Amino acid sequence: MVPEWLHILSIVSLVLGLGSALWLAVDLSRHPQHMWIMNVVWPATALFGHVLALWGYYAYGRLAAEERVEAAGARDETQPHRRRTPFPASVGKGVAHCGAGCTLGDIVAESLVFLVPAVAVWAGWKSLFADKIFAIWVVDYVFAFSFGIAFQYFTIKPMRGLTVGEGLVEAIKADAASLTAWQVGMYGFMALAHFVIFAGLLGVELRSDSVEFWFMMQIAMLFGFATAYPVNWWLIRRGVKEAM
Repeated sequence: MVPEWLHILSIVSLVLGLGSALWLAVDLSRHPQHMWIMNVVWPATALFGHVLALWGYYAYGRLAAEERVEAAGARDETQPHRRRTPFPASVGKGVAHCGAGCTLGDIVAESLVFLVPAVAVWAGWKSLFADKIFAIWVVDYVFAFSFGIAFQYFTIKPMRGLTVGEGLVEAIKADAASLTAWQVGMYGFMALAHFVIFAGLLGVELRSDSVEFWFMMQIAMLFGFATAYPVNWWLIRRGVKEAM
């Protein structure tokens, strides 16, 4: 049985995530980002990062607001987010950019499998995998990778003035390793939650129609952030991925 404290904590965390995402969406409608895709990235990051995402946005995200970038350009100055964002924070923004795509992809994938269980069968449940969770992870990866590459494409194509084909190739080069690292961290924690915490210690199934599942997903995304961070550091240092 799920302890009452865990149930309440799950609800509180999910409300904080949704509230933070809504708060940022409103603020971004008033102060849109220089790169439009970041208007999606920040609220998506807040879904799991809530307080941390709010801090990151107000500390470094607001520096890239369109109004501030244009004002700097009018004064012939370096853009404020490039001048005042330290490298570790720039890497963090890059990870959030990657992770936002993963987060939205995972949400869509988990919801799809719940609403259409046959999708898990198509992904290998009962034929390749005895446990449904592994088939779901296949679907998760496909959607997370697709969303993540799309996010990177809409960043890198206009930034470098590339064609559609060139933009797609560069987006895959820039984010394939990062996306995979994120999913590895996410899968690692969800495996712990699924097999050890819930099935082993609590003796209950961790289902995607429970608030506890989505609370575990919030934590899993933080693990994904942690595993993707060093990969993004390396990619940016190598010039494969743009600093943000």
